Amino acid sequence: MANDNTNSKAAAKGSENPELYKKREKIYPREVHGIFATMRNLAMVALLGIFYVLPWFDYDGHQAILFDLPARKFYIFGWTFWPQDFIYLTALLLIAAYALFFFTTLAGRLWCGYACPQTVWTEIFIWIERKFEGTRQKQIKLDKGPWSSERLLRTGGKHTAWLLFSLFTGFTFVGWFTPIDTLYSDIMVGDISAWGIFWILFYGLATYGFAGLMREQVCIYMCPYARFQSVMFDKDTLLIAYDEDRGEPRGARKKGIDPKESGLGDCVNCGLCVQVCPTGIDIRNGLQYQCIGCAACIDICDEVMEKVNQPKGLVKYTTEHALKGGTTHILRPRIIVYAALLMIITAALIFSIATRTPLELDIIRDRNVLYIENDEGLIENVYTLKVINMTNNEQTYKLSVSGLEGVEMEIRSDEITVETGGVAEVPVRLATDPENLKTASSVVNFTIESLTTEGLSLTESGRFLGPISR
Repeated sequence: MANDNTNSKAAAKGSENPELYKKREKIYPREVHGIFATMRNLAMVALLGIFYVLPWFDYDGHQAILFDLPARKFYIFGWTFWPQDFIYLTALLLIAAYALFFFTTLAGRLWCGYACPQTVWTEIFIWIERKFEGTRQKQIKLDKGPWSSERLLRTGGKHTAWLLFSLFTGFTFVGWFTPIDTLYSDIMVGDISAWGIFWILFYGLATYGFAGLMREQVCIYMCPYARFQSVMFDKDTLLIAYDEDRGEPRGARKKGIDPKESGLGDCVNCGLCVQVCPTGIDIRNGLQYQCIGCAACIDICDEVMEKVNQPKGLVKYTTEHALKGGTTHILRPRIIVYAALLMIITAALIFSIATRTPLELDIIRDRNVLYIENDEGLIENVYTLKVINMTNNEQTYKLSVSGLEGVEMEIRSDEITVETGGVAEVPVRLATDPENLKTASSVVNFTIESLTTEGLSLTESGRFLGPISR
């Protein structure tokens, strides 16, 4: 009786103080083949190929894609972007956000299942793990067994391969921000900087920790998208779901026997959909935020249905409306709004980049005085022009002024030379007869034209202040 009371008190205490964190149970994803597995593998090869291979290509004398932070310029093939082009980054972020909203509302977690870096790198780490430790069953048996020479070799080899691949990932990542051929040469001769070593180790160990050790915990506990995805879902969103009406009640049956004769649904309760899930959930329990939409459960369930001579699609891409026998509406207000915003911003970005002039001219008036009347009776305004060269070559420019009758320009030199990425400050003095001024503020146009690159010119407007002519 005393023991019963003690157990009751312990149970009550446990219910009052539940565990704040449950110890992770390692997940051993089963290898699966099928159309969606093939699509994931193709996406993985394409994305990793872009990441690891593209930095090694050159274009027009520089790395094809290079985000050169020390030099404050980004190379993207034939384009060079400077800090003044920050507006393009804002547009890209808006496009990425609306694309995420659009595709999530339309087809659920496509990003997570096929293109998220966490998913892509986790897939390659799982592939390496299988090469060293074998199938799911062999991995479980190896981890439950004692530490033997075989386990030491297999586990040690796996972690060594993970670390080497992670360090190569860190090296490649840094190569997007530092010329990768120079970085490679510096490593080979032992002349790499301390900061270079730090960032390679930082991103390498981050890859090792996230994709190798933490895996699904990143998706479940760290990724905010898993928490707010449901806000973008509606009953017409395409998602992965289990057809409960068709599958229940579950149960094993002999091959060739109609399950309906035994009062069973199509689900044979094999549990393979749980074994292939990288986050360890059971899709038969309904929509869960842990589901990353990888569709591995669809592939394995279709395989099982084929073996028991039942139609595929017990687990499938569908919508809540379709599951309940309703009609799915693809075109709906939020889809139309997201698509429209996405197309407008994308078109504006493409047009802006296509018509972009790699030259800037800032006009700054002398604010100490509105205007000056010189000894000849002319009205003068003083300006400081900032000429910004955003090309990849040194440029020589010629400045001219128009838009105001009889205006004369006084400048230090007829030619303005600006190095690539440089800024030249040019003092300019404009003068005109007060009879030419019809208002107290007139428009004056400054045109700067390159003598180095044909067709490169820019016109900006400024204000010329003076008294009102009588």
